[in-house]
Amino acid sequence: MEKVTVADWDLAEVLDTKEDIIACLEVALAEKDTKFLFEILSALARSEGMTQLARELGVTREGLYKSLSPRGRPAFETVIKLLDNLGFQLSIQQKNAS
Repeated sequence: MEKVTVADWDLAEVLDTKEDIIACLEVALAEKDTKFLFEILSALARSEGMTQLARELGVTREGLYKSLSPRGRPAFETVIKLLDNLGFQLSIQQKNAS
């Protein structure tokens, strides 16, 4: 069997448009996949500049990296501030009745 080599890739390089970002965030929220949600937020934070973003959020760069890691548990306030700083906001809607 032939071995296949897969190159490392960065989600931040794939999320090119606001529409792509919104679609990924919506999927993560719909699937209740916090690991994917934090992966998206981490990629966005890195693409914007983690050090400056952390400073604006009032947390350390290391703390922001840690909270957005796969094992991270950021405070809801941090997530809201991060989304706001990146130009997004959460909204609530009623689920479709089945």
